[in-house]
Amino acid sequence: MNPYVAIILISSLGLGTTLTFASSHWLLAWMGLEINTMAILPLMARQHHPRAVEATTKYFLTQATAAALILFASLMNAWTTGEWNIQQLSDPLATTLITLGLALKIGLAPVHFWLPEVLQGLDLTTGLILSTWQKLAPFALIYQIAPATQPALLFTLGVLSAMVGGWGGLNQTQLRKILAYSSIAHLGWMIIVLQMMPNLTLLALTMYILMTAAMFMTLKTTTSTKINTLALAWPKTPVLTTLTMLTLLSLGGLPPLTGFMPKWLIIQELAKQDLAIAATTMAMTALLSLFFYLRLCYAMTMTISPNTNNTATSWRLNSLQTNLPLAIATAGAIMLLPMTPTILNLIH
Repeated sequence: MNPYVAIILISSLGLGTTLTFASSHWLLAWMGLEINTMAILPLMARQHHPRAVEATTKYFLTQATAAALILFASLMNAWTTGEWNIQQLSDPLATTLITLGLALKIGLAPVHFWLPEVLQGLDLTTGLILSTWQKLAPFALIYQIAPATQPALLFTLGVLSAMVGGWGGLNQTQLRKILAYSSIAHLGWMIIVLQMMPNLTLLALTMYILMTAAMFMTLKTTTSTKINTLALAWPKTPVLTTLTMLTLLSLGGLPPLTGFMPKWLIIQELAKQDLAIAATTMAMTALLSLFFYLRLCYAMTMTISPNTNNTATSWRLNSLQTNLPLAIATAGAIMLLPMTPTILNLIH
């Protein structure tokens, strides 16, 4: 892709997200979401591969449907209340429709079916943008309308997403699909605590973006897209492979790694609110996710090459990629748990 075109598209991604962040009017927020969608489509289809084009088409249709639903619901709210302000949602039907539209935008269950298929058709760099940056603008809107939303709706979306994210990733062999189901599960954790403690949701979102960025950059460095290729990563980059295992365990939420922090605090908050059944359900779904993360860890660090997989050994060439972003993201994804008291003070 022409570097000038790439700069324009990435700038448009930033513009769309910033516009949604800064707007208090539904039409401006909707425009920001649309600019975001339009900017990422050429980045998704840049490989000129049938799979990439198919993923781009699926993504476009899904996002167009979600945007139409959001516009229709905000128009309905303006018609009944005469108010376009994002934080002045008072029509219950409009609020529910907007919440569902935003859930479709970010891929919450039960409207998650597009996310694994779309992510599977993309290269790892665009997959990283889709899994992290593209969540920010819809999340900003969900965060603002949460006080007006039905608690039962957010709870249902949260628990369903955590369960689907756990069950869906169990039989996968493609790493991008596993990360897609991981994304759905993490989004469920964020949504379930949104009304009780919104700052905790922002903390969970930040940690999720950090861990997912570290994982995608690692896969890009080792050029791995399947579990089989992970088994051949150890002879090439033993240090990175060890750190990747820790990042995966952090995504699973094991102490003493960073990923334990948001899950621990969210379960603590649910218990404080006398929602013991919800807290237990979320903890059980975390075990499902942990199973497929452990499977990846086993493939990376417990299998010795040459082994019996069907993947040809790749060339051991020196990588020309910049390692600084990967190093910072991996360090953050592994070592932030001791900072929990400081972070809690900041978010309070």
